[in-house]
Amino acid sequence: MQVGGASSNLSMRIDHPSLMPEKREMGAKPSEEEAKKAASEADASQNFDKKEDPVKKAAERQEIAQLQARDTQVRAHEAAHLAAAGGIAAGGASFTYQRGPDGKMYAVGGEVPISVQGGDDPKETIAKMRQVAAAAMAPADPSPQDYAVAANARSEEMRAMQELRKEQTEAQKEQAVKAYGETDASSDTRKSDASLDISA
Repeated sequence: MQVGGASSNLSMRIDHPSLMPEKREMGAKPSEEEAKKAASEADASQNFDKKEDPVKKAAERQEIAQLQARDTQVRAHEAAHLAAAGGIAAGGASFTYQRGPDGKMYAVGGEVPISVQGGDDPKETIAKMRQVAAAAMAPADPSPQDYAVAANARSEEMRAMQELRKEQTEAQKEQAVKAYGETDASSDTRKSDASLDISA
């Protein structure tokens, strides 16, 4: 109903005789059936307030399922890092947690500390960086951080390989010089022996 451009809601109550409670005399006790019905209605109204929205409940179940799946994935991911790291792991896996609607804590992130310090010599560094790269790429679904760690390890491995080649080249040169020096020294001895023979 519109009055003066403003809307007004009117409500009207119609009591149907079949829906009306039986009239009792003042002070009369309700029958057992009426008492049960009243108690049932009171419980229903309290439960209505306590009942959760089915849509909200479904969303919570879905969130819990997602958190459980993420928890499983994170733990498997970090276990793969730890298994591949072996002796270069600087500790066990640590996790970041999120509380779910059910009050439980779920792992949503994690890390395994790995020593990426080079070895005592190029050969040791090469072996260690290969293990670092393998540990970083061990999970079935490497993260961007995993790719970065593996790339850094491969870069360090390449530097160590260059250093090893340089050391090997220098060692070969030293051996060549030493071998040439020994050959040169023995030929000098022969020349001096030959000159002695001629003068005698």
